[in-house]
Amino acid sequence: MRRYISIIMAFTLLIISSCNKSFLNKQPDDRITSDNFWKTESDALLALYGVYNVLHETAVYGYGGGFDACSPNAYQWAYWEGMEQQVGNGTISANDGGIVSDRWRQCYTGINRANTFLANVDKIAMDEKEKTQMKGEVYFLRGVYYALLANTYGGVPVFTKVITADEARTFKRNTEEETWAQVHSDYDEAIKTLATTAPVMGRATLGAAYAMKLRAYLYVSNWDKVLEYADKIDGLNKYSLFPSYHGLFQLANENNAEVIFDVEYMDGPFQQGSYFDRHWQPQNIKYAIDGSNSVAPIQNLVDAYETIDGSPVNATNPYLNRDPRLDFTVLRPGAYFQGQLYPVEIKNHTGQKVGFGIRKYTIETQQVVAGQEPLNFIIYRYADVLLSRAEALIEKGTDIPQALQLINQVRTGRADVKIKALATNLSQTEARTQLRHERRIEFALEGLYWDDVRRWGIGKDIYPIQVHGADGALIETKFASGYKDKSKYLPISNDEISINKNLLQNDGY
Repeated sequence: MRRYISIIMAFTLLIISSCNKSFLNKQPDDRITSDNFWKTESDALLALYGVYNVLHETAVYGYGGGFDACSPNAYQWAYWEGMEQQVGNGTISANDGGIVSDRWRQCYTGINRANTFLANVDKIAMDEKEKTQMKGEVYFLRGVYYALLANTYGGVPVFTKVITADEARTFKRNTEEETWAQVHSDYDEAIKTLATTAPVMGRATLGAAYAMKLRAYLYVSNWDKVLEYADKIDGLNKYSLFPSYHGLFQLANENNAEVIFDVEYMDGPFQQGSYFDRHWQPQNIKYAIDGSNSVAPIQNLVDAYETIDGSPVNATNPYLNRDPRLDFTVLRPGAYFQGQLYPVEIKNHTGQKVGFGIRKYTIETQQVVAGQEPLNFIIYRYADVLLSRAEALIEKGTDIPQALQLINQVRTGRADVKIKALATNLSQTEARTQLRHERRIEFALEGLYWDDVRRWGIGKDIYPIQVHGADGALIETKFASGYKDKSKYLPISNDEISINKNLLQNDGY
């Protein structure tokens, strides 16, 4: 079994988690219930995959690089997709749906499935080593879902057992510190049992647990712990930069040595692919792709890419001599995609509005069936270990030359990306500026820059940002009245507060 995920499995798990004893306690023999499940190893595997399935949800990781619309990197035209446009321009409110309500609901779906698994799996007589491995994966996934909640909303209700609907309406918010503590507790439980190699490609490994724990520490600026877990990852002697930045995001190179944790997708009859083709795959009549995109990069991101040798950008030909990651990430005027000229022969709806399209995480080598893009989405890769270590060293001020050498590995360590190396005698302030620039470029349209802007507290320095169309007309201004402190977190949806009066709203909403 190459992939771990199935919508059918998730649907079955929903039935499992919602069933109680039926009329007159008579057990139906044509469906799965809480009384005839949790019997076999296959039941455990089915339930485990249901916990993984939540990773695909649109407000968890299923929107992929589309989350960059929450940042200065991209624009979302189809605002109804998930309200990332409103997050990105500072107009989001507690009355909005999309990511505001969906991330909360979807992450708690994952947490509830994890709690259900942990409460029931010991009923099954099966190989104890395999059961222990599964438990470790579920602890890891519960930590992932709580980490997303903590990073998005601050403190949230924390519970580690199966709860009733009535109980769910009574919980108060734990503090942010308590929420992060639960994240680390879950990761620590996972670390006790996970192996360096997954039993099935795509399932969690020890390296994934180390990496996500590192990220959790990075997001609260615990620099000593960042360095500790970067050491642990390097100690596995398993991960390295993939030699091609372009190839890193190609179907043929999935699960390469740079990938530490990803969301697995596949084509086929059971809706197991992503909707990335709908979100940003360019129109292509030859492959019957209609290009109904919702997100596109903007000029502000394009302008951030350096030239290869550090010289000024050529005013006549602005794409000449640029960082190769620009063309590997952004579909820009004059570029070819699937042998067709953009934006003349090949187009995308949002790109027609702002002048650019997304190239990263698109498939150029084959026809993509609508809603069935099989390319995996990388949640954590080794370049993030290098840049996180560099950031920790810079912020601690202990070894800035080493930090700059790590940044230079990312700038020069691939066959298809060779950017002028940074001098290693920069000041702490200069090094910090270079690190933040490098993270923006290296992870552009991977959904990370929104998190970085918030944790660095730089919103007031970079906004307002104008979004211009391909014709030069002003489309919108991100944070037109300036960045507000409240934007560090999303609001709690008013729908949630209406059914649980114990939930206190985040400041400013």
